[in-house]
Amino acid sequence: MADQKKCQYDVIVVGAGMVGAAFTGLLARANPQLKIALIEAQQSYGYKTEVFDPRVAALTEKSRSLLECCGVWGQISEKRVSAYMAMDVWDAEGTGRIQFDCQDVHQANLGHIVENSLVIDSLLNKIQTLGNVEFLCPVTVATYSRSEQQVTLELADGRELSAPVLVAADGANSTIRQQFGFPTREWDYGHSAIVTTVQAEYSNQQTAWQRFMPTGPLALLPLNKAGDRHYCSLVWSQESDEAERLMALDDVAFCRELGFASEHCVGQIVATDKRFSIPLRQRHATDYVVERVVLLGDSAHTIHPLAGQGVNLGFGDVAALVDTLSAAVERGNDLGSLLTLNKYQRQRKPENLAMMAAMEGFKRLFVADNLAIRLLRNMGLSQVDKFKPVKNEIIKQVMGL
Repeated sequence: MADQKKCQYDVIVVGAGMVGAAFTGLLARANPQLKIALIEAQQSYGYKTEVFDPRVAALTEKSRSLLECCGVWGQISEKRVSAYMAMDVWDAEGTGRIQFDCQDVHQANLGHIVENSLVIDSLLNKIQTLGNVEFLCPVTVATYSRSEQQVTLELADGRELSAPVLVAADGANSTIRQQFGFPTREWDYGHSAIVTTVQAEYSNQQTAWQRFMPTGPLALLPLNKAGDRHYCSLVWSQESDEAERLMALDDVAFCRELGFASEHCVGQIVATDKRFSIPLRQRHATDYVVERVVLLGDSAHTIHPLAGQGVNLGFGDVAALVDTLSAAVERGNDLGSLLTLNKYQRQRKPENLAMMAAMEGFKRLFVADNLAIRLLRNMGLSQVDKFKPVKNEIIKQVMGL
């Protein structure tokens, strides 16, 4: 009986969010000989089409392509995807404005807005058709331990799982990161992001709207409900006290303030779904790997949501780690050794740090109250908008091309 409670795997993944599920599916499809366990503590309730999920992702073409490699993009796009063709970014403290259009770089779109729960549901449905993955949900891990050869997880129900490598995809407050002593650099922004879905007076024009204010950026991302384009996903970053005040307003008052704050770019805001407030914190693990344990996605890094790059960085991690482990499988190398895992870290850390630094600099530039800086950033936005070669390079970077 004791032996029946001990299970050996090649890879154990903890966390079945978008990043953990995408990694599991992609690795399993690339290496059918591997035996993989995917563990999730929360029961998944599936995707519901009646209302929009307040949590959305702005997927780059590279991220969309990764989901296609996972075998799920067709299922996602059949249900509900909102391609956006343009971006309109402007400074609340002046006349600076920059506009991007997919036609400028000869692309069909700039990216896709997709609901998180739809991506997760599609990935998990696909994973459960794979013969080399065991999906354990809901399951609670009681203890973690590590030896020279493997990591062992004891579950609350008494089962024991072991593998040469443990992949932590358990989110920003990663238990695994804390358990194995990964040091981090982190700070609180003193801001919270208000997220919800709103209905607008005018069409969203398949445009991602973003207004930068001294108290934080406001983004309205276009949603498509069976051809009705009067919906937007809202991500409104505000200083914590102001976010608390806005959350306390009734729906009518909130819609009125949002319309004013967005300069009525989509007309009046006529309705809002339930609002959520999420405290914002930047965090980056000093290292992504220790012997036999590797951090993936938000467990390794969290970033300000102003450019919507968080999940795209996570999917970049997924592609790199799948490539690293697949190469190790092909060569017969130890999957969990530092020699193997460091290859993943060397590939991803510079890119993630560069994006985090760029977003931090961008945020500080737009909250600066100095008159000279305000003038320079307004002139800069307007000049870049006129200079197509530079603007097109920015578009390509945003699209992940």
